[in-house]
Amino acid sequence: MKESTANKQIARAAGTVMIAILFGQIAGLVRGILVARTFGASPELDAFFAANRVSETLFLLVAGGALGSAFIPMFTGLLARDDKVSAWRLASSIANAVTLTLSLLAALIAFFAPQVVHYTLGLSNDPEIFALTISLLRIQLISTILFGLGGLIVGILNAHQIFLVPALTPAMYQLGIIFGAVFLSPTMGIYGLAWGVVIGALLYLLVLLPTLFKQKGTYTFTLDFNNSNTRQVFLLMGPRLLGVAVVQLNFWVNLRLASQMPFGSITGLNYGFSLMLMAQAVIAQSVAIAVMPTFSAQHALGQNDEMRASLASTLRGVIFLALPASIGLILLREPLISMLYQRGEFDARAVQLVAWALLWYAAGMVGHSIMEILTRAFYAQHDTKTPVMIGVIAMGLNVIFSILFARLFASIGWMPHGGLALANSFATALEAAALFFVMRKRLNGIDGGQILNGIGLAALGVLSMSVVIAGCLYFGKNLSAWILTPIGVIFGGGVYISALWILRVPELQYMVSGVLRRLKNR
Repeated sequence: MKESTANKQIARAAGTVMIAILFGQIAGLVRGILVARTFGASPELDAFFAANRVSETLFLLVAGGALGSAFIPMFTGLLARDDKVSAWRLASSIANAVTLTLSLLAALIAFFAPQVVHYTLGLSNDPEIFALTISLLRIQLISTILFGLGGLIVGILNAHQIFLVPALTPAMYQLGIIFGAVFLSPTMGIYGLAWGVVIGALLYLLVLLPTLFKQKGTYTFTLDFNNSNTRQVFLLMGPRLLGVAVVQLNFWVNLRLASQMPFGSITGLNYGFSLMLMAQAVIAQSVAIAVMPTFSAQHALGQNDEMRASLASTLRGVIFLALPASIGLILLREPLISMLYQRGEFDARAVQLVAWALLWYAAGMVGHSIMEILTRAFYAQHDTKTPVMIGVIAMGLNVIFSILFARLFASIGWMPHGGLALANSFATALEAAALFFVMRKRLNGIDGGQILNGIGLAALGVLSMSVVIAGCLYFGKNLSAWILTPIGVIFGGGVYISALWILRVPELQYMVSGVLRRLKNR
């Protein structure tokens, strides 16, 4: 009974987060369309993305995945034991530490920005682009501090089983960049996008505050490093911090390698990865965000059987969604990108650059999705070391694969930036497999037969879907991308859902019966 209740709670929360993240991804898509129309695959946009990588890395290292994986389990555990005083004192200490640390680091990076751009980003060959990247970097560093505090508030609200408002924050960020692209860029050029990032980060923080105040927590102006809970968070952050650093190192290596490739390669990788990430966020990140507090509470209360069942059910559901999304993006990549971006400065060459990157990134969507869920299971058990150790090895291989695959692609006449995307997908698949086997041993099984059965059923559905999409592409090759893409999505998706229904997949039948029951009650 408890197991069923937990799974229903996860499903409800995941549905809420999925809708909000979908809204954010649509806003991100609009952002991408507007930016592509204005700047195309230009050296200036390459400079913007490179500068953005620095501020994003700083946020992720201090207050992103590292803090969330350590703070949420501790904060949730205190709430589960009804120790609200200690929970809010912990939140205050971490908030103060994050704000202070990010402020100091942002100031240092702003001061040494020329050295950062020269030695790490590899954009110093063109003096104008070099100077532009430095300026864009200094502007965007402001957003790092705002994101840091906002990220902590998201963790606090998620621990209270509040998901809708936190999940809307990415949309606020995208709206800020859209404002920059539409209203600032006409007069400020690429600088308008940089200030749009700052505006988006401010909106990200402000939209969270009303809901935070409703929790009636007590803020304490202290760092409280002597508190055992605070020390435990920092101890848990240590290994995860290393893991985030290794992942970001891989992105920086790719950025450095892409900067030596034909112009537009950085933009191609960025757009290709973003499109894959849009689908992955709706499918896996929404579920992972929703499942984290449940996993944490189950671990804190010693409910290992319930956690095993919840994890197996979650993995199976994610696979049913990620596999068709992966194949759909691979098959429909060119008409999709043409429909979304090909206008203004974004020409046919830019379409090919993005489509080539998306082909190889989309191949790794299932691995990314599974890893998203499994890492949350480890963090819920207060274990940040195991996923980090596996991640360090995987990302080390990623760097090696990036260099080898880029050279291989170049030697056979393929666009070399595709090799960087393939390396990411291959290394992620290896990482997901390693995490699965370790967690399976720890929990004495994860209902592997049930998961394997789900993979088989999903594969049969995807096979049917692929045949239909391939037929649409062949017979509709002379159609506009605006017509061909929706046809492929509608017919392909319809066949996949029909196949799952014929195969009597329980998850789909539960979903349909639940919708029908709600309509009947109305």
